[in-house]
Amino acid sequence: MKTALITGATSGIGKATAQEFAKHKIRLILCGRREKRLQTLKEELLKLTEVTTLQFDVSKKEEVISAIESLPKNFNKIDILINNAGNAHGLSTIQDGNMDDWDAMIDINVKGLLYVTKAIIPKMIAKNEGFIVNIGSAAGKEVYKNGNVYCASKFAVNALNKSMRLDLNDYNIRVSAIHPGMVETEFSEVRFKGDTERAKSVYTSLTPLQATDIADIIYFVISRPYYVNIEELVVYPIAQASANLINRS
Repeated sequence: MKTALITGATSGIGKATAQEFAKHKIRLILCGRREKRLQTLKEELLKLTEVTTLQFDVSKKEEVISAIESLPKNFNKIDILINNAGNAHGLSTIQDGNMDDWDAMIDINVKGLLYVTKAIIPKMIAKNEGFIVNIGSAAGKEVYKNGNVYCASKFAVNALNKSMRLDLNDYNIRVSAIHPGMVETEFSEVRFKGDTERAKSVYTSLTPLQATDIADIIYFVISRPYYVNIEELVVYPIAQASANLINRS
C-alpha cells in the first residue's frame, strides 16, 4: 500500500485529492490547520483506507518538522507528497498592496512548500523512490493585472518544481506540477477576506473547474508507470484561454 501526505487537505483540491486517493486504497496523511475538519475527513475516509492526521501550519518551520517527526511507524515511509497548501490574499495594485498579505502568500505558497518538501525528501532519498506533486497555478505561468505577489509566489512554485526535478534526478524521484486555472473552491473567499458576494462573482457567467477535476488529474499523474514522469500540466475550464482571457458570454 502506497502512503501519500497531502497538505491543505481540509478543503478544495486537497480534500478532493484525499477522497480520490482513498478510493484507490492509498494510505493517507491528511495535513491542515483546522483540526475539526481534519477529524471529520479522517472519519469519512477511514471507511476506505488507513488515515492519520497532522495539524500544523506549513509556514511555521518548527511545526512542520515536529509534526512530520511524530508520524506513526506505519505512516513513516511516504511515497507521494502533494504540496497543495496555498492561498491568495487581496487583489490590489502593487502600490496599494498590503504587506501582511504579501507575507502570508510568500510564507505559505513558497516557504511552506519548501519546509514540507525538505522534511519529506530524506525519506524518499533513503528508499530511492518517491513522487512529489506541486500544485501551482496558471498564475505561475502568466501574470495578470493586480496579481503581482500571488503570481510571483506561483512563479516560484513553477521554478522550484523544475529545480526539484533536476536536483532529485539521481534519486529516482518523480516530480510534477499541476497548474490549474479557475477552480471553484474557497480560494476566492479567502482572497476577498470573506466577501462571499465578491467571491461568487469570480465564477459568474462561466463553468469553472471543480476540485474533483484537479483531483482526477493528480491521480492520473501519480498512477502512470514509474518510468513515466509528467513534468507539468496546465488546466483551464473551456471558458478560460489564459490567465488573462476569459469568455463570459
